[in-house]
Amino acid sequence: MRDKNSRMVSAKLPPLNALRAFLVAARHQSFSRAAVELNVTHGAISRQVRGLEEFLGVALFERQVRKVVLTEEGQQLFAETSPAMEQIGAAARALMVRAPARTVRINARPSFAVRWLIPRLPDFVAHYPGIAPQLSTTLLPPEKAPEAFDIAMRRGVSGWPSSIKAQPFLEDELVVVAAPSLLKKKPILEAKSLAQHTLLVCKTRKQDWDDWKMHVGLPRLRPAARLQLDHSHIMLQAAVDGLGFALTARSLLGMDVKQGRLVCPLPALRMSLEPIYYGSAPGVGRETHLFAAWLDRQAALG
Repeated sequence: MRDKNSRMVSAKLPPLNALRAFLVAARHQSFSRAAVELNVTHGAISRQVRGLEEFLGVALFERQVRKVVLTEEGQQLFAETSPAMEQIGAAARALMVRAPARTVRINARPSFAVRWLIPRLPDFVAHYPGIAPQLSTTLLPPEKAPEAFDIAMRRGVSGWPSSIKAQPFLEDELVVVAAPSLLKKKPILEAKSLAQHTLLVCKTRKQDWDDWKMHVGLPRLRPAARLQLDHSHIMLQAAVDGLGFALTARSLLGMDVKQGRLVCPLPALRMSLEPIYYGSAPGVGRETHLFAAWLDRQAALG
């Protein structure tokens, strides 16, 4: 049983979840951005902040059209509590580093690992320094994986062991991409213009171009040439180097479009794909559940 002094101290503390919501909202000067970072709704942030304001008896934000601004009291609270929260986080991370090593064994296809997962893994390591991700890749379905895993990711629902209930976490679609230099030489304004170009074909997804041509109403379109490559990530590198046009899952584009290495010349001509699923092996530990929740947050960020 807690003593009287302990109860008095805890009674004076503000609700810590509300304080955390306030600190993130204050840092972003936005309830919406705070909601994205904390993986909750805008309304949840608003309610937490309102509850903290009621607890303290002062307004912490001025609510304006499409933005919030800290009041003088809000600025004071942020300045005095933010370092304390950082110190708490640092203390927790230090303990996690010293704790016995924990791992999560991840199984994925090579291209998805290279193009989607690995670029995001530093974020997981930063948030969970006590958990070491161990990644293995294979083209085989999870039910035939050569190594044991805690969590696997695959497109669609086929090939999963009956003991695993896979769930979708990432929507996807096929898009046409090419290097800007290639389009400068021979620009295309419609799908028919692809007949002038080389189409890059992924060996493990040979049917994609035929399915896409049928989808856009051009089943008889014949390209100038075809170049086949082993994996999607190799095909995309060939596209970046200007060897031809690639038809790829949007999830595999990484930063190539945002940073201008690839462009999408036919943005309206997309074809939906089966979502990507993840599934956890029976009896996995908390590390795997944390990784699964992190996957959901990453997918929500787009």
